Parts: sequence; structure tokens; C-alpha cells
Amino acid sequence: MTVVDRLLSAATMPVARSLEQALEGKDIGVHQAAELLNADGLDFYILLMTADHLRKETSGDVVSYVVNRNVNFTNVCVKRCSFCAFSRTYRSQEGYFLPTEEIVRRAREALDFGATEICVQAGLPPDMPGDFYISLCRTLKEAVPEIHIHAFSAEEVLYGCHRSGLSYAEYLGELKNAGVGSLPGTSAEILDDEVRNRISPGRITTQQWIDIVTTAHALGIPTTCTIMYGHVETPQHVAAHLVLLRDLQRRHRGFTEFVPLSFVHTEAPLYTDGLIKGVRPGPTGIEVLKVHAVARLVLNRDIPNIQVSWVKEGLKLAQACLAAGANDFGGTLINESISTAAGATHGQLVRPRDLRRFIRDSRRIPAERSTLYRILHRFDEEDSTILEPLDRISDEETSRFGSYNQLTRTEGFRYAKKFVPAGR
Repeated sequence: MTVVDRLLSAATMPVARSLEQALEGKDIGVHQAAELLNADGLDFYILLMTADHLRKETSGDVVSYVVNRNVNFTNVCVKRCSFCAFSRTYRSQEGYFLPTEEIVRRAREALDFGATEICVQAGLPPDMPGDFYISLCRTLKEAVPEIHIHAFSAEEVLYGCHRSGLSYAEYLGELKNAGVGSLPGTSAEILDDEVRNRISPGRITTQQWIDIVTTAHALGIPTTCTIMYGHVETPQHVAAHLVLLRDLQRRHRGFTEFVPLSFVHTEAPLYTDGLIKGVRPGPTGIEVLKVHAVARLVLNRDIPNIQVSWVKEGLKLAQACLAAGANDFGGTLINESISTAAGATHGQLVRPRDLRRFIRDSRRIPAERSTLYRILHRFDEEDSTILEPLDRISDEETSRFGSYNQLTRTEGFRYAKKFVPAGR
């Protein structure tokens, strides 16, 4: 009897059947995935070990990361999603908007520090010109052609289409021509309209999200995919979300990774203002581990890269997820504003050397990758003398990158009705 057989023999019958199916490469259905998300006691540990076994079979012992920088260029937004603590109205004294030259400067600086990716996302500013995202990316690509532009969620694409009058395919084609290399899969939250209408009425619908990402895939623009959990959803919602992503990937191909994102409640109006009854203060640590593990079991053959977000979970819980099916540690970020605004306390930057240390302490092999998961450098041997450009900056010097609080207080970056017609 193999170790895996002994594990399954110790699990309860429904859990054992589902795990055995996954190990045989068979699909897990929504009901089975929901049962696994409810696993407790010995079943919980067997679930994690099975997910880790599948991860090893599929991805080996390499854990990847990307050196990147986030540029959340404005926090001014026409929408007020109840789970978001980042957005401000255009009248807010904390509203900011980075000029294009500052966005370019940040991209150049990121490249100088070894970044291969710049992630561009922001609020939806009122009266934005329809071609703003397109012209911004064209300027970025012309100024810093070496860097991969990972930009604009489906919600932002929808807004760009609304402002420009272009179809999804036309707008995404313009973005691709302007230099966008991939789209982040955020704004997915839970792909169930009943839940979406509770936590973010008026936000992009499930079908709109699906239509935009699948159109991107058809045009050769890869995207990530995500889930935001730990608020009002049930295990059934999470399970259905995972199966939907698996089915979309089989029909369209184009998801590069799946990233579970914990709801950060600390400053979110959804929780702090009591807008909805029964809102949880984010997932428990055990729930975080289960979601990563079940994601591995459901998505393993179709979306093999399961990323853990150290911004949401902290480095130690993120490290634990590496033993629950995850094979990617995300990015260095350099600047991160959206989770920070919601109350995440895990920082805005992790140096590559620290990511490598947490990976190696998990008895895994660190590797720097590109946005699209091409391995750029594999660190098979431990060598404390290996330093990437971002590793050389001291703690004191990291202040040069700024913070979300600094952005909201910098006079030169005040929103000042940037796109709002006179008289409003």
C-alpha cells in the first residue's frame, strides 16, 4: 500500500472518493468541491497532503515569483463597491491621480531594479476619455519597451468600452496594439450574480466578466483568474466558481494562473459600516489553506499555476500554502495600494531574496519567472551572495517608492477634477 493509499484509507468515505478521483485525473464536481471545502479533522490534513502530492506531480518542487511593480495610478472611482476601501470620489481630499510622466518614471525605475512586469490598475475616474487606457499603454510601451504591461481588469475594460463606444473585441485589440501583454483577472470576486448584487451592486456582472476575459483569450491576450472569499459567500459558491473557471479554460485557454484573494475587512465599508448582515471578517487561516488545496484538486490539469498572495495572507501563512497545493509566490510588487488601503498590514514590497528564503525554507526551489511563466532564473543552489538589483536597496531607501498614504497626501498628485468638465 502506497503512502497515498494509506492517506485515502484514513479519510471519510465521501472525501476519500473525491480525492481518489482527483488523483486519477478525473474531474471533481461542484458538490464534491463544496464537501472538500467543509473538510475538518483528519480529512482536512489528508486534503492538504493530497493537494501537495498533486502539486508535486504537476509542477515539481519549483516555486516561482515575478519581480514586478504595481502602479495604482488613481483611487478616484465612479463606483463605491462595499468591499473596497481604496476608492475615493473626485471631490475627496484624498483623491489622487498620477500624471503619465510619473507612471512612466515608475516603470523605468522598476526596470532599473530588475522588474520584468508593471501591473497597472486603478479606480474608474469620472469622464475619462475613452482612449485614455490605450494612450497610456502606448506611451508606456514606447518609453519602456522591455517591460511587460500587465494591465486593466475586466471591470476597467468594460469602463473603457463604455467611455469609447467600442466593442470588447475592438477595445481589447486596441489595448493589445498599444502594448498590453496580459490582463489581471481581478474584478471576478465571486462569479455568482446573487452574491455580486449583495456586495457590489452595479459592478460588472458574471457574464460580462466571462465575455471580456474570453474575448481577450480569443485575441491572444492571456489573463489571470482570481476569487475573493471570506465575506458572504458559501463553500458552494466557491466550488461553483472554481468549476466555472475550469470549464472556461477548457473552452478558451488563456488563464495563466489562479489566485485566491482573501477579503480584507479592516477598512472595508462592507464590514466596518455593517452594510450587510452576516459579513465575515475575512477567511480563517484553515479556510485559506482549504481554498488553495481544493483549487489544486479542481484546476490542476487545466490551470496548473496556483498562486498564493503574501499581500493578503502574510509571508508565513503564504508559506504554509506552499504545502497545500500552491506553486507560485506572486510578485515583489514594490508598491501595493489596494489591499493596503483595506487594512492589509503585510507591506508593499518583498525583496526577491526574502521570497527565495521563504521558498527555500519550505524545502522547495526558488525560481524567478516572467509574467507568462517562463522561468528566467532557477536558484538550485543556496547562495546568500546572489543579489538581484532590488535586493541591494536598504530598508531606509525603500521610502523612495512611496506609499498609499503618501499618494493621498501629495499635493502634486491631487485629482483636481482631472477629467471632470468645468462647472460640475
